[in-house]
Amino acid sequence: MASSDQVPFDDRGLAYGDGIFETVLLRDGAPLLWPYHHARLLRGCRVLGIEPPDDAALTATWQASESGLEVLKIVLTRGSGGRGYALPDSPEPRMLSRRMSFSPATSRWQGVDVCLCALRLARQPALAGIKHLNRLENVLARKEWQREDIAEGLLADTDGNLVEATAMNVFWRAGGAFWTPPLEACGVAGTLRAALLERGVVREAPLNVEALLDGASVEQLFVGNSVQGVWPVNTLTTPDGEPLRRFLPALTSPLQAAAHRLLGYSLLSGPPLSGEKC
Repeated sequence: MASSDQVPFDDRGLAYGDGIFETVLLRDGAPLLWPYHHARLLRGCRVLGIEPPDDAALTATWQASESGLEVLKIVLTRGSGGRGYALPDSPEPRMLSRRMSFSPATSRWQGVDVCLCALRLARQPALAGIKHLNRLENVLARKEWQREDIAEGLLADTDGNLVEATAMNVFWRAGGAFWTPPLEACGVAGTLRAALLERGVVREAPLNVEALLDGASVEQLFVGNSVQGVWPVNTLTTPDGEPLRRFLPALTSPLQAAAHRLLGYSLLSGPPLSGEKC
């Protein structure tokens, strides 16, 4: 397993997006939700056929961390070599990592506006769920809005099913329960999402964009990830800021409370929800 701060010209991650990455919140030198990050990293390695790094190499990426909050990014590529798209005969995976100090956008815990992106995600079940390095769809979607009052953009697939936001997963409240889209055809299965599913805080269900817009079933909407926590959505807009629909206030949502307890954020607190294992 090669480790370097420099990526050579023939690295397959640089050339083809042939690799995976993880973005991990560190609190006082400890990685949060690490079992979920590790499981997703291993699944990505299995899907792509890349030898995973051993535990010692992974642990070394956060050793000597400072107190407080940091974000650790781990990038694993297949390494160099091969002729065109053909794999090298003896690939040597390359791992890079970097830590940066971090502060969450706490003002967004009170509520945000998000837009509905025009870009539609391609359905590719072979890559669904993993955090691979080819994120061009997300890049193009993020390019759709420039307004500072829009915090995120929602993405649907080519069948019109809600999938995720550009850098977050999506959750909603309907019928007194919390839901998140299944990610069997595309999208990134976030680690905070995985922890909330395991604890029974949320369940999976499909949601078409038309159902989201008509306002009949979705009472509250949220976006969230394992670094920023959960942001309640106030208004869904176009990328130009034109309102499409508004949602009920969610400042005391048990979904946000459960998520923030997992991340050690102190905005909301309370007893564990029914079904939680915390």
